[in-house]
Amino acid sequence: MLNEFKDFIAKGNVMDMAVGIIIGAAFTAIVSSLVADLINPFIGLFMGGVDFTNMYFVLSGDVAEGASLEAAREAGAAVFAYGSFIMAVINFLIIAFVVFMLVRYVNKVKAMSEKPEEVAPEVETGPSELDILMEIRDSLAK
Repeated sequence: MLNEFKDFIAKGNVMDMAVGIIIGAAFTAIVSSLVADLINPFIGLFMGGVDFTNMYFVLSGDVAEGASLEAAREAGAAVFAYGSFIMAVINFLIIAFVVFMLVRYVNKVKAMSEKPEEVAPEVETGPSELDILMEIRDSLAK
């Protein structure tokens, strides 16, 4: 049974999946930083300084007006944090687009590597040296 487990783990698909999960986790951190630190400020700029992350409705509890989402949650209020959801959707769309572009690029590279190299068309060069010598021999034999 131990040998079967070793064979299962050593298969390429399992190892590829493990590497993919690890790279995916690291990639998620990069894309999250891209969205939070670079894209969200531009979205806020074009939306008139609106920050989606602090958009919420108080369902129950007392919260000071203009308090941040964190402050509302710390006060124990039940909040409907629709801004966090909007940011999660934006993050998802950006991550999905970046992954799509990576997969598209990998597929192009893979297709190029699997494509057989084009064979140069044969060029007629005339008779070979052997053909000429055989023709001379045959002429002399007559």
